[in-house]
Amino acid sequence: MASEKKKASIFTRLSDTNLLLIITIVIFVLMYLGAVLLQGGGFTKPQTFFNILNANAALILTSCGMSIVMITGGIDISVGGVVALVSMSCAVYLDHHNGNVFVSILIALAIGLAYGVVQGFLVAYLDIQPFIVSLAGMFFARGMTTIVNSSPFNVENEAFVALKNTRINVPGLGSVNKKGVYVPAYVEIGVVVALLAVVFLFFLLQYTKLGRSFYAVGGNKQSALMLGINVKRTKFLSHLICSLLAGIAGYVYFLHVGSGSPSHASGMEMNAIASSIIGGTMLTGGVGNIIGTLFGVLSLSTIQNIVASAGLDEAWWTGITIAAMLCIFLIIQSVVMAQKKRALKTN
Repeated sequence: MASEKKKASIFTRLSDTNLLLIITIVIFVLMYLGAVLLQGGGFTKPQTFFNILNANAALILTSCGMSIVMITGGIDISVGGVVALVSMSCAVYLDHHNGNVFVSILIALAIGLAYGVVQGFLVAYLDIQPFIVSLAGMFFARGMTTIVNSSPFNVENEAFVALKNTRINVPGLGSVNKKGVYVPAYVEIGVVVALLAVVFLFFLLQYTKLGRSFYAVGGNKQSALMLGINVKRTKFLSHLICSLLAGIAGYVYFLHVGSGSPSHASGMEMNAIASSIIGGTMLTGGVGNIIGTLFGVLSLSTIQNIVASAGLDEAWWTGITIAAMLCIFLIIQSVVMAQKKRALKTN
């Protein structure tokens, strides 16, 4: 009985955010180990994991921004459009106008910042529903992307190509190919940017007044007001951070693909929402963790790789699998949260 009470107390003492984080990490580890044991092959190589990071660095950034907004009780479905607009604008500037790489980075930041200011103001100070505001923002970004240039093309700017091809080797984790040559494991620059953003946002949420304000506003807006929190400014800053991260993600995405296209980042906003939910961020607000969001992206990408490795290359199989995965995660989260509430009542 004493041991059961001790287990119950540990269970109830965990915050909702930390509890959902543990669930996400455990499920991801089990999923990846299952892929290694059942399918083996590429999943046993460290580079496979690094390739997941390389391919999804931009999604990590947009998902982190999405989580910030969702923690405050909002949503932003314009992030995919912003990524496409940034990549196309930078591509046209670099390729058609022989632009400078540094200036192209400033263009990406400026687009993200402009989106954040406008959408944040409309949501926070004019009290317009964030879904409607970001829906308009998504359509505007997609339309502007086509206006900037309607045809896909690869960027041949030498400085940009050199930056795009830069690799950061990970010592000790390489592998020997079929020819017996040792190939070092590597990550792209975008992965470093994404992981630095994760670390920064983790500390922002956990150890700063602004981070605590995000949780307070998402948990209960009226209580936040009574605590002296500026709710409007907090909502504004959440959208500003989200759009700024989308601008950075746009350039990271651009570095990965090396081209501009109106179809770039199609559906990224939905993947960002899915990754945030899988990572333990609740749509109702007040609960979420950036580390969980990172593992949400990894889980989503791993399941896509498992589906592809199984030979199910058709797009609908990926969609069906993601839908099933979301349902499973939501059910697990609901069951665990309900169990925690019962444990709190009995104690």
